[in-house]
Amino acid sequence: MTLKLYADRMSQPSRAIIIFCKLNGIDFEEVKIDLSRRQHLTPEFREINPMKKVPAMVDGRFKLSESHAILMYLACVFPGVADHWYPADVFTRAKIHSVLDWHHSNLRRGAASYVLNSTLAPALGLPLNPEAAAEGEKLLSASLMKIETVWLKGKGRFLLGSFQPSIADLSLVCEIMQLELVDEKDRERIMGPHPKVLKWIDDTKKATRPHFDEVHSILFKVKEKMKKLQSDGSVGESTRKTSPRSKM
Repeated sequence: MTLKLYADRMSQPSRAIIIFCKLNGIDFEEVKIDLSRRQHLTPEFREINPMKKVPAMVDGRFKLSESHAILMYLACVFPGVADHWYPADVFTRAKIHSVLDWHHSNLRRGAASYVLNSTLAPALGLPLNPEAAAEGEKLLSASLMKIETVWLKGKGRFLLGSFQPSIADLSLVCEIMQLELVDEKDRERIMGPHPKVLKWIDDTKKATRPHFDEVHSILFKVKEKMKKLQSDGSVGESTRKTSPRSKM
């Protein structure tokens, strides 16, 4: 049976899994779950993932959620996946796990909170929250510094000093790409102090093209749409008409 991936390309971890499958020639059916339309809250999707989040995966009778777990599963089960994505060496794997565990409570929390509360919220019918955005930016900046001074140590161009990307590189770079939605000046202010991180992002993009660019094209389409809404005042109007409670 064909592998099914339940995803929304606006979701950072969804993009990572789609790119991984495309890079490694894994045949899959992409089942779109539109987060903006609350499709992840339907009873039908709850049968796939009781946590009501994307991405989720169904491989035959086997169901799995959580992006990092899915990436590990795909790397282990499907033939032809290059070893550098999720090395067989137990010590290297453990290091990759440490990066991925750190990601959830640091980079992901900071980036997601900053982008939502500084930029994306009105498009979801929610108010902007400058205080939450400031807290998110603080954690995001600290996380970028950790990437630069801890995770990018070594001779290689990728995380943990590797000469080729792993699932950790793909997951973290997809997270940072969400910053493409914010104002360019804000993005430069946040990313500018971290040239090593910027180089690593560029190297990861190059190593995963053309699929990286194709899957991330949705971000730039949404950004243009948001600019148009802001220019004609539609974002502000929709935010006033829709209460935050109705969208949670």
